[in-house]
Amino acid sequence: MSDDDLVRGLWSTMAEGWAAGDAARFAAVFGPDVDFVTVRGEDLRGRAAVEEVHARLFASAFRDTRLVPNFLLVRPLADGVHLVHVTTGIVPLGVLTHAQAVVTRRDGGWEITAFHNMIPNAPRGTTP
Repeated sequence: MSDDDLVRGLWSTMAEGWAAGDAARFAAVFGPDVDFVTVRGEDLRGRAAVEEVHARLFASAFRDTRLVPNFLLVRPLADGVHLVHVTTGIVPLGVLTHAQAVVTRRDGGWEITAFHNMIPNAPRGTTP
C-alpha cells in the first residue's frame, strides 16, 4: 500500500467512527498533540479534546449521520509529511466542510498532526 493510500485511509477510519457515533474511533486518527481548528473556529489542542467535542456532536444533531470524504489534494511535502485538502459531506444533513490537514508518519504509522476545518461560503451571486 502506498503512503498516499495510507494517508487516505485515515479518513476511512474517521468516517467509520463518525457513522458509529464513536468519538474515540473518530479521534484515533489524530496525533496526541494535534492542533485542530473546528468549523466554528474553536482551537482544540490534542486528541482528547477532539474526542470530547465530537462525543458531544454525536449525541446531538449529528447522531445517525455519516461523513463522505472527497479528496482534492494529497501531496507529499517531505519524507513522512503530507498535505491533504478534502471536502466532506455530512449526510443526510447536507453540510459540506473543507479541511486542510498535515499528516505525519510517526512510529511507523500515519496521523493527522494539524487540521483546519471550515464551512465554505456559497459562491457570490447564489442564494444559500
